[in-house]
Amino acid sequence: MRRAIPQKGQTCQHPVMQVSTIWPLRALVTTTGAGCARPAGRTGRRRAGHAVHGVKSLTAALLAWGVVAPWSPGGRPYLAVATALIMANAPTVYRSVTQALHSVVARLAGLTLALVTAWLLGSTAGSVAAIAVIAVVVGPRRAVDDRLQIASTALIALAATTAAPVGGLVAPAVQTLTGAVVGIVVNALVLPPLYLDESDSAVRSLARAMGTLLREMGAGLGERQLAARAHTWLHQARDLEKELVGAEEQVRQADESLRWNTRCTAHARRKDVTHGEAFRTLRGVFLQVRGIARTLADNAHDDHTDHHLGQQFLDQYAETLRLAGTAVEEFAEPRPTTGTPDAASRERLRGAIDGALTWHETMTDLIGRGTLTKPGAWHIYGSLMTDVERLLLDLDHANTT
Repeated sequence: MRRAIPQKGQTCQHPVMQVSTIWPLRALVTTTGAGCARPAGRTGRRRAGHAVHGVKSLTAALLAWGVVAPWSPGGRPYLAVATALIMANAPTVYRSVTQALHSVVARLAGLTLALVTAWLLGSTAGSVAAIAVIAVVVGPRRAVDDRLQIASTALIALAATTAAPVGGLVAPAVQTLTGAVVGIVVNALVLPPLYLDESDSAVRSLARAMGTLLREMGAGLGERQLAARAHTWLHQARDLEKELVGAEEQVRQADESLRWNTRCTAHARRKDVTHGEAFRTLRGVFLQVRGIARTLADNAHDDHTDHHLGQQFLDQYAETLRLAGTAVEEFAEPRPTTGTPDAASRERLRGAIDGALTWHETMTDLIGRGTLTKPGAWHIYGSLMTDVERLLLDLDHANTT
């Protein structure tokens, strides 16, 4: 149903729609598997993180030494301990498993390459050249790190064949495999890492930054400072891309940290979330914010005076941007820690979206009747109105699903 359009001299009312059940940020995001318990509070998180890494490192080192020392040559399982330390401190349990697989496969491939080369050519310069050609040149270009690890392992193993029997090269491979298993087990059982709070904070910060810029543009247009501040707004909009990239990385890491995480199983009754869906909504909002800033900057310094936007339009558009900025900021408001719906937050968000949509429809109607437009700037009006419409519809869709 189309909202009522206020006539001249009337104020716009923004009633809260009773049929919507709008959730704040936490309810808009997607769940990934079972819920996981978060560390309590944020105070002292860094110190706690250092302490956990220290405990995990010590545990992994002692276990690797205890398991491998009895059968390792000379009782020195240094390779197993080093591998266990790396795997135990991987950013996520999933990453520790994948890193271990890559490392073990690369080392086994390098060992196999060294054994075959030594058997065919002996420990000669020709063997070194063959290893370099096979390991570095052959294979997919995207696996550069793996190929270099294979080559380095093969060269070390080739050098070892000059001082030890070929059969003695199997021990380092077994040490690597054992250390990797120990490191994975420690990382999975001793407070496996989670990044839900970091994802929450990054997405919320991104929404607030975009909402603030929209409100600043609205305030600037209302104060008739388009020419003076347009390029500043454009630079700020482009700078938002850094926050966008950072938030995307945090969301990806949070999703990854939930995979194979034992804390998810131990606290299955909780329903924590990452923020992939909310981030995708904000990524679309970012494109519209940047488009609005670019259009305003281009128009502010357009040499064709007949293309300049009318002041009456800018005054109306300023209010639309202020309301849109408020809607984006309300989108970032967290749900209460108790997990119960917050009616006030839903009403504020619904009211902000409805208010911006009402202003948008008001302006669309005025432009359609030719009240706010200059004929030469019709394409600019269309661009600005389309951008804000897409922005608001993205928010509205995210909050009604």
